[in-house]
Amino acid sequence: MSEQTIALVTGANKGIGYEIAAGLGALGWRVGIGARDERRREEAVAKLVADGADAFGVPLDVTDDASAAAAAGLLAGGLDVLVNNAGVAGAWPEEPSTVTAASLRAVVETNVVGVVRVTNALLPLLRRSARPRIVNLSSHVGSLTLQTTPGVDLGGVSGAYAPSKTFLNAVTVQYAKELSGTGIKVNGACPGYVATDLNGFRGTSTPAEGARIAIRLATLPDDGPSGGLFDEHGEVPW
Repeated sequence: MSEQTIALVTGANKGIGYEIAAGLGALGWRVGIGARDERRREEAVAKLVADGADAFGVPLDVTDDASAAAAAGLLAGGLDVLVNNAGVAGAWPEEPSTVTAASLRAVVETNVVGVVRVTNALLPLLRRSARPRIVNLSSHVGSLTLQTTPGVDLGGVSGAYAPSKTFLNAVTVQYAKELSGTGIKVNGACPGYVATDLNGFRGTSTPAEGARIAIRLATLPDDGPSGGLFDEHGEVPW
């Protein structure tokens, strides 16, 4: 690992991703701002740099193999932490009886396949780090336990988004199992109901508040957990 810890946050040009990047930058880390929109990406970098962060842009479309490979090439000098934040909601609420195959594929392509694509492209770099961490941004709505607990309100029926986060949770567990003993810790983060454009800014928490758990998991000590799902209050049931 280089003297300065290096992180990549996907979907970091706005919302929770931006605040995760800002929080890691405030720790003195060098932070890559992964985003596919060039203008928004560079505006985010400029704002972070103006606030004192060591930030740089990483062109990245998580749905594209070549883009993920190019990002890995750009980060070839080293990477310690990957925060898979990029995600889409699709229609919400959306009953499974009305969801189209195309919309389901689009949500899963970003929220699940995109995470696998980027993680696999960057794993060789993470394996060289002294303290590698992977944080996957999930959601309480992806918890099957919470979804099936009487009296728990998770915002209605979701035919694509909630199942995509359940799928992501399962993938997170499998990565943690595969990477057990390597020093790479892999965990899921539930930011809570945050006001972002993902939900039309109806959330009750700020992006900075939602970023806290991802920052905590990105900075886990060597004896910290792996293969879990967490929010700001502690462990969340799968």
